[in-house]
Amino acid sequence: MNVQFQQLPAQHGRQIGVATLDAQKSLNALSLPMVDALTAQLKRWAEDPSIACVLLRGNGPKAFCAGGDVVQLVEQCLAEPGSVPELARRFFADEYRLDYLLHTFPKPLICWAHGHVLGGGMGLMQGASLRIVTPSSRLGMPEINIGLFPDVGGSWFLSRLPGKLGLFLGLTAGTINARDALDLNLADRVLLDSQQDDLINGLCQLNWQEHCPQQLHSLLKALEHAALGQLPEAQWLPRRARIDGLLDLPDLLQSWQAISALQDDADPLLARAGKTLAAGCPLTGHLVWEQINRAKYLSLAEVFRMEYAMSLNCCRHPEFPEGVRARLIDKDQNPRWHWPDVKNIAPEVIDAHFRPVWDGPHPLADL
Repeated sequence: MNVQFQQLPAQHGRQIGVATLDAQKSLNALSLPMVDALTAQLKRWAEDPSIACVLLRGNGPKAFCAGGDVVQLVEQCLAEPGSVPELARRFFADEYRLDYLLHTFPKPLICWAHGHVLGGGMGLMQGASLRIVTPSSRLGMPEINIGLFPDVGGSWFLSRLPGKLGLFLGLTAGTINARDALDLNLADRVLLDSQQDDLINGLCQLNWQEHCPQQLHSLLKALEHAALGQLPEAQWLPRRARIDGLLDLPDLLQSWQAISALQDDADPLLARAGKTLAAGCPLTGHLVWEQINRAKYLSLAEVFRMEYAMSLNCCRHPEFPEGVRARLIDKDQNPRWHWPDVKNIAPEVIDAHFRPVWDGPHPLADL
């Protein structure tokens, strides 16, 4: 099992639950067994009166979690083109249930999001009640590269970023550093990579019987003081005005053209964004545009239900399997998109990705 659980003794008979993703070779990518083990343990901890607080972290220096382990899933998609593998139905349902559980967890849940925090890792992190980044943190939603879309609640948190930044980051897989994460309300505190033990020791020393929120706040604020001076420079808020103007456009096609035109921009960050989009999946661009527009009017549960339909449809359409084949399986880095021209994707194709591919009630109707 690539996830470990501990219960550390705290004051007055209380305990701190620690869940550790432990798949360092894959940068702690989430597999279905990891998702199911986390869900089961978190439910037990939620109901256990001795558990005062939960810490979710990843093993190794490189990553909290670099996304979902989608290779096995896509191998089944490639073996059964045009259909939705049973593994896809279960993986995405269980993953989104876990993400929703994190968002609604009844106790303080701290996510230590160091290093790479990508895709499925963002889904875990954004559900936590206290999201900690470090100077090494590199957050992002890179699905434009593999023909998927920013799922795991990406519709929810990207649509709530200032101005057009959520749309831009979803389209370009832009990297978000610790300063950006704090600026954009994608993180709550910054601590040094070396301070995790200090945090755990502090949690074990708190008096969890009274004034818990105030004590936890004081602990984090005191620890954070040492880290604030090591924050990297902000990348995205200083560029917000230009990005907002760039994407003040009525449709995805014009937005795609505007961002692609940045490839030779004097600003290297924007130039890289332009190159990423130009090499990315055109269908994903349309899905990002549509999901962010729709999510503005949806509840969190409705977002996960929408994304579930989108994910299953991505499995039965060709772009996601091809993107993963090119980037992660064969690693030729040359995806041959079924719809290579962003201008030639019919609205019916986009709309089909939002339709149910099951009979009866929605599989996530109980969220």
